[in-house]
Amino acid sequence: MKSLLSVVILTAMLFFIGCDAGQTGFGLSAGGKTDVGLLRPGAIEIIRDGLADENPIIRSHAIEIVSATGTKELVPIVAKLLKDEPAPVRFAAAIVIGDMQYLAGEYALRRLLNDTDGSAKIAAAYALTKLGRGNYSDIIRTALKGKDQTVRANAAMLLGKLGDKSDIELLYRVRRDSDSADKVRIQSLESIAMLGDEKVYGAKSLYLLISENADDKIMGIRILGALDTSEARNAIKTMLYEDIPEVRLCAAEQLGRLGDTSGRPEVVEYFRRISRNPDDPSIANSMATMAIGRIGGDALTVYLPRLLRSRSKMIRLIAAQSVLLLTQQMRAARMQEPTRYY
Repeated sequence: MKSLLSVVILTAMLFFIGCDAGQTGFGLSAGGKTDVGLLRPGAIEIIRDGLADENPIIRSHAIEIVSATGTKELVPIVAKLLKDEPAPVRFAAAIVIGDMQYLAGEYALRRLLNDTDGSAKIAAAYALTKLGRGNYSDIIRTALKGKDQTVRANAAMLLGKLGDKSDIELLYRVRRDSDSADKVRIQSLESIAMLGDEKVYGAKSLYLLISENADDKIMGIRILGALDTSEARNAIKTMLYEDIPEVRLCAAEQLGRLGDTSGRPEVVEYFRRISRNPDDPSIANSMATMAIGRIGGDALTVYLPRLLRSRSKMIRLIAAQSVLLLTQQMRAARMQEPTRYY
């Protein structure tokens, strides 16, 4: 699930690490092979633990992983988090209930329509619309025109996810609005890209890529990844040669999302040469771990067992996501294999 929440969580990763001290180095040889299927039960438990974690950022990220990996057996737990005290957790849970089509969550979502938090309210409107229980999208459009910049950014993201191309012009107006904060403008661009308007591949997106600021470059890559055209993919590939490791790893991960594994050498090289602790939830470590699930291959999956044991809760969660994404791909590939008769 791509969202403003994802960006906030990614930034917050720098501040959350497990309590114990860890060994330095990844302690693995990239020459071996890993049976990812055997790692799935442990990955499920890591996400289950994340949903119950005392840290709301961990809970929110675990919720997003349930949706990103299609892990249906954990959705009932997510539904209970619609009543969680911190609003960002309710916000994330509502989106997942809609995305995963969990009809049993309808009653709680209707209560959430009256939530005092604006973001939680529009997430409920999004989820009920996705469930086919009415069209509440105007609640989201109204929030997009409000004063709270976080709610506006979240509303822009949700309109992109709803997929109604008639919202493109509204999103352009919000991007041009002088009262819109940078996060609102950037999220509007990403949502426009999600809605498939190729005009977004223009001066603003390219400006973000050529900016000296790593965060700008990463947002530019995300926007082009959401657009997913050959032109956009080629622009992302140029980011594999950037000086900033986080930018290169983000480009590799986004390309992997689009089915392009050309960034694999960059991620392999990162794991081979990095001297940082695998228990460090740095942006680079997090992106590299995330890229494993998008790209796959023996040279990368060999690192998953150690990452699943990281003393950083965030790294463990991201490693678990990668395991589930890869097992999902394996199942899909098996289903496409022709039946053999002997």
